[in-house]
Parts: sequence; structure tokens; C-alpha cells
Amino acid sequence: MKTRESGMPDEKMWASFFSPAQTLAKLGLTGSCHDVVDFGCGYGTFTIPAAQIIAGVVHAMDIDPEMIAATKAKVEMAHLLNVRLQLRDFVSEGTGLPDGSVGYAMLFNILHAEQPLLLLREPKRILKPDGLLAVMHWNYDPHTPRGPSMDIRPRPEMCRAWAIDAGFDLAGLEQIELPPHHYGIVFRPTRDSNSNARAGQSK
Repeated sequence: MKTRESGMPDEKMWASFFSPAQTLAKLGLTGSCHDVVDFGCGYGTFTIPAAQIIAGVVHAMDIDPEMIAATKAKVEMAHLLNVRLQLRDFVSEGTGLPDGSVGYAMLFNILHAEQPLLLLREPKRILKPDGLLAVMHWNYDPHTPRGPSMDIRPRPEMCRAWAIDAGFDLAGLEQIELPPHHYGIVFRPTRDSNSNARAGQSK
């Protein structure tokens, strides 16, 4: 299931919007993190630097075969052995990864989906209790050069509310500026909800 207005600009334009390694650092990804999931990897803009930062595996997923092919080409060019690419509708099918198995999840430019809470349930399921969920989206500004239309573009407070409803807490600042056109927020699974989930599994 593609998200609304999910078309990608050409790669050169897309790359001009980001400083990927700096963005990941601001959003809490470090070398101590193990496995990572990139939900909607696109051109591999964040898949590649994430794989170069961590010692574990980056699970890069997208519903578009062209995006998987573009990321695969970059993985091969960089001689990376720790990227697992999946052509997958993770909104409808999930990731296929075990519960509590990854340390970091990326939801970048994707929470304008029709059912953001449904989308947030999968990182909640697969993240370790001390894992991090990094959300990034276009600024709520009609003058950005790209981004979803304003009627579906989420404000930062909407992303926070959805994540909290899905079982996350803020892991730091309420909003991280990611110039020139984005903001980010980092969450961690709510400890009480993880405890309750484990208790339920033990019954």
C-alpha cells in the first residue's frame, strides 16, 4: 500500500534536501546501535550512511521496485555487506521481523500515510525496549520545494500525538531542526507498555 502522494523527485533533487550522516547523528543513531529498519528506503539516502555507521544489519524496505533497485546499486557500489533489501508492502504486511529485535527504526517522510497509527504499530512491535524510533518530515510550510500537500502534511505536534498513542515516549527534544526543509523527533517505546506486553506474553 503506497502512502498518499508517494511519488519521488529525481535523485539529484532529492539528495539536495538532506545531509544524511548529520541527520542520523542528530536523530540518535550511533555505532552502538545494532539492527536498523529503514521504512520506505527510497533511493537509499539514509540506508547507506546507516549501514556505514552501525555494526549490525540495515533492513531496507520499499514497495517500489525502482527504489529497491536504486538502493541495491548504491549498496554494491559501497561494497556493503550489512544491508538486507526487501520489496515489501510493510504497511499491509509488516516487516516480517521478530518482536523486539531491532535497535533503531526510521520513519522518514512517511507519516502523511492515511493510517499513521497503523504504520507506527510495526516499529513499536519490532523495537527493543531500549530502541529508538526516529521520525522525520517536511516542515509544515507551503514554501518547501517538495513534500505532500498541506492538507495531509503532518505538523510536529501531530506526529508526537500519534507516536504517543502508538505506545512511544519522547526520547529527547520535542522537535529537532533538520535544515533546510525538515524536522525530526526521536521516540522510545513506553516502558509501561513494554512491561504490559511482556506480562501478557508470559500468561
